[in-house]
Amino acid sequence: MLRFGSVCSGIEAASVAWEPLGWKAAWFSEIEKFPSAVLQHHYPSVPNYGDMLLLADRILKEEIEAPDVLCGGTPCQAFSLAGSRASLDDDRGNLSLTFCEVADAIDSVRERNGQQPAIIFWENVPGVLSTKDNAFGHFLAGLAGEDVPLVPAGKKWTNAGAVLGPKRAVAWRVLDAQYFGVPQQRSRVFVVASARRSFDAIAALFEREINSRDSSQIGEQGIAGKERSNGYEKKTTGSDAIKKGTRGIWWNAKDVSQTLDAVLYKKQALPEKTRFPAVLVPIWQQCDDCEDFICNLHDDTHAYDCDCPGIDAFSNLGISPYAPIIPRFISPEEAEALQGFPKGYTAIPWRNKPADQCPDGPRYKAIGNSWAVPVVRWIGARIDAEMKWKKYD
Repeated sequence: MLRFGSVCSGIEAASVAWEPLGWKAAWFSEIEKFPSAVLQHHYPSVPNYGDMLLLADRILKEEIEAPDVLCGGTPCQAFSLAGSRASLDDDRGNLSLTFCEVADAIDSVRERNGQQPAIIFWENVPGVLSTKDNAFGHFLAGLAGEDVPLVPAGKKWTNAGAVLGPKRAVAWRVLDAQYFGVPQQRSRVFVVASARRSFDAIAALFEREINSRDSSQIGEQGIAGKERSNGYEKKTTGSDAIKKGTRGIWWNAKDVSQTLDAVLYKKQALPEKTRFPAVLVPIWQQCDDCEDFICNLHDDTHAYDCDCPGIDAFSNLGISPYAPIIPRFISPEEAEALQGFPKGYTAIPWRNKPADQCPDGPRYKAIGNSWAVPVVRWIGARIDAEMKWKKYD
């Protein structure tokens, strides 16, 4: 059984993703109040050590466990194309270098105790590959153990690659959640690294056994060899008049949605500035089970309110081609589903209110900041298989 430490834990996609693998969280590191409350609600026995800036020193003193795996997605705002892109000039961007310090502290303690070095797992937005100050080169150098920042061969870092440094082997790859079973376009950079001599970090991220030109070889846990990286293919569902003048992409609750974002919580009327998916639904439609007509106008957060069991926003309800189309916000439950979380995962008792009255705002923000669970599970399964194949303790 592998034990992992999680920094910038958020609502703990790692724990949800890796629970089927038998991995257990040793500790969390999260400072925001609502995500911390979600962690306490779901994982009351796992300590949350708060500020990650304090972790390295405490790990070296062995006050905190040096686990088998370190995972984290340091704040992306410093690298996101939607932000100011201050990169390493932003304190949040510098947390990527703090992450390297935590990794080094863990490996130092594990070596002292006669244990194998840890496996390192990191996630961030693709914008980190193209910052003007070469933030990704600094991060790679920190993990690999180089004295100077690594430099890409071209103008920016490629979407996939690997380096072998004096300290660790490091592999990275951009993966999109829409190819892992959730209807959301969400491209992210994933990094796997380790100082274990026999551990192949590249094997954890790249499917050597699959012909990238033949998608018929892809299994349920694999990803398509043909990866679309140039953006979302716009759908024609809905009224062009509604779409006109907006930069958002409407989601019909069946096709692939636009990327969820933490700014979801702003609850603006239209997604022109917030870049999150609103849903196109008919004003009325007919239930296939009871044949009653269902009006969607009375509740702007839940498209369907039929009494039939099992009917929800993803149900295959009969839609008249003549029904007028209206946009609505996705519900928190739909946002959870788009990230691969169980329904109601973020509905917790909050500020003296019961779970069924948990406000939408902090839920949207926490979900938008999290990872897509199926992608993390896929990488974890490959790490697990690689370690078992090499018979690591």
